[in-house]
Amino acid sequence: MKKHTYTSTIVWTGNKGQGTQDYRSYTRNHDIMIDGKYDTIKGSSDPAFLGDPTKYNPEDLFLSSLSACHMLWYLHLCASNQITVIEYIDQASGTLEMAKNGSGQFTEVTLNPSVTIADKSDIEKANELHKEANKMCFIANSCNFIIKHNPKTVSV
Repeated sequence: MKKHTYTSTIVWTGNKGQGTQDYRSYTRNHDIMIDGKYDTIKGSSDPAFLGDPTKYNPEDLFLSSLSACHMLWYLHLCASNQITVIEYIDQASGTLEMAKNGSGQFTEVTLNPSVTIADKSDIEKANELHKEANKMCFIANSCNFIIKHNPKTVSV
């Protein structure tokens, strides 16, 4: 089986001079860097966990990764099936449930892609390809919950 390896560097930038002396003595801010990539992603934790609301948090990035992976497979499948996609926008949403001990997990994600295609006669097939994209998506295949799809497809 062919394998791909990914690396990233996470640098905590939230030391206010006292380190992690107590829960409120530091910020959750960090930089995410990938070798060979131009931009650094500025991250933090969710504001519910004392994070900076203007920065990306791991939950944001997880949901975005799932949505983007699905989109990329979907576009590939449409191209392979001679369906011309003109526009694709997904307003994805997810639910994270917290446990009593403070841990948590995503229990639900719904992808809500709005897709515009060139030919009206392809709408039914275009909608069906979301199921196939879900089967192919690397991130979806790594999840332990069902990913729902609520596509809306129109033609120009």
